[in-house]
Amino acid sequence: MASCAIKDDIPFPIVEGAITAFEVEGQCDAEGNEGGTAVIDNNTRTVKVYVNDLVNVANLKVKRLEVSNEALIIKDSVVYGTSDKYSAKGYSQSASLSNLHADFTSDAIFTLRTWQDYEWTVKVDQIIDREVEIEGQVGNAIIDTYTRTVIVYVSERQDLHALKVHKFNLCGKHGSVSPNPMAQATYDFSEMRKFFVREAWSGNGHEWMVFVYPTTAEAETTASVFPRSVSATVNGELPNGTRPKVEYHRQGQSDWMTVPESQIKTTSTTYEAEIVGLQPGVIYEYRVTAGSSATSVQSFTTVAAIPLENGSFDNWSTASTGSQTVYQPWGDGQEGFWDTGNRGATTVGASNSTYVDEGGRRFANLQSKYIVIKFAAGNIFTGKYVETDGTNGVLSFGRPFNAFPTKLRFEYKYKTSPINRMGGDWKEPWGRYISRDMYENMKGKPDSCSVYIALGDWEPVMYKNTECPYLIRTRPSELHLFDLKDEHLIAYAQLTKGEDVNEWTTETLTLDYRVKNRQPKYIIVVASSSKYGDYFTGGDQSLLQVDNMELLYE
Repeated sequence: MASCAIKDDIPFPIVEGAITAFEVEGQCDAEGNEGGTAVIDNNTRTVKVYVNDLVNVANLKVKRLEVSNEALIIKDSVVYGTSDKYSAKGYSQSASLSNLHADFTSDAIFTLRTWQDYEWTVKVDQIIDREVEIEGQVGNAIIDTYTRTVIVYVSERQDLHALKVHKFNLCGKHGSVSPNPMAQATYDFSEMRKFFVREAWSGNGHEWMVFVYPTTAEAETTASVFPRSVSATVNGELPNGTRPKVEYHRQGQSDWMTVPESQIKTTSTTYEAEIVGLQPGVIYEYRVTAGSSATSVQSFTTVAAIPLENGSFDNWSTASTGSQTVYQPWGDGQEGFWDTGNRGATTVGASNSTYVDEGGRRFANLQSKYIVIKFAAGNIFTGKYVETDGTNGVLSFGRPFNAFPTKLRFEYKYKTSPINRMGGDWKEPWGRYISRDMYENMKGKPDSCSVYIALGDWEPVMYKNTECPYLIRTRPSELHLFDLKDEHLIAYAQLTKGEDVNEWTTETLTLDYRVKNRQPKYIIVVASSSKYGDYFTGGDQSLLQVDNMELLYE
């Protein structure tokens, strides 16, 4: 009888609850400009939002909250405004949560319930610009929000009894100051002055103290430079109330070129200038003048241009594995810069990433196929195929690279086919769940090819005895793919095409540099005949052909 006991051990299906859209009142970007979007990170289950100085973060209205898989939203104690503990089901929560407010002075927690609970953290940063600028000012004003104190140093030549105030912003651009020192031609700062500063978001106010002291120090213009391959950033300090003139020329030339005003950003005492149109691997000289202060002539060398190795895809060799031939994108006796997934495909079938000689040209021929037991997209990438883990691949993306190209240009043809192969269910290491059902709506639709380039300063990891700049794993239980939100990503560009391209077509991708003051360590270039090949999803007749891939520096 004991053996016939009924146990409640049927496992619940794993259905992820994720925030897919989030918007609050007064939302802006990190610089305070209107119209910013929330930064949603599925890996850490966090949402980051910026708001302006017109809203009260202690009672902030949530205008939009959308979730995946019809998850229920369970609010923590700082979230209020509705009578129900649980929100109504639905992909769009905006209607049912029209009265939802929350206290975002600290992190707010939203728990999304499906069969499991998924805890999401929402962080709200309020952008409050505080800036004081007084005639003859030396250095930036010291603004202490804790003690509500401001200290400003001005040149000893200035008359403290009659100082002209250029900026006096102590509580955001929408706050107010009384009395307003900018309302009169000059203001007396010969002794400590008190001002009543009112918040725009609450109407409340506080008293601030402002001290102005003379100093024998003189504001000077300084400059430092971060060179890239065809551009450079010059930044530094300058005397208050001045505009910088940034000049440059190639070393050995006599004429100076001036950086246009449109390429210079300034605050009251700092500047940042972009010099463009330079040549790689060349020595340039520059100087900066602001008011009566100027730097000495300094020099920098732009980073040399590095070509993309074997971008013509002319060099190939073969090797044998059992009864199969493995096509390799490097010549006999050469070191590989590119690799493919062929060593994984040939464990059960033939290479599906090969080359073709046609019309006097040789090019990469990337064919999506269903190989005996599994779908495999044709692919080629900069890096190394490390090993086959069961029927899954372990890859090392990336090759050493430290230049700053502006574009990736290549020729391609593409033959799409209906998506007829679907991967299984996936659980990523950080907890994100990807169900096969999520791709079912793609079935029968045209497959898409993908070509992308990424530059980054990733820290390599060791996989067994191989150093991997960026480790890729396709095993469902240990899935780790390329992440566009990776903080080490410096520049990126991508082509996705879901229709036939029957003739050789030239495509040029312009790299988007997310940061301009870090140098790449590695380059990743990937071409695939099926965009979702990493998930073993695509059309098994899709064919991508690629040739003459090169980096541009212009």
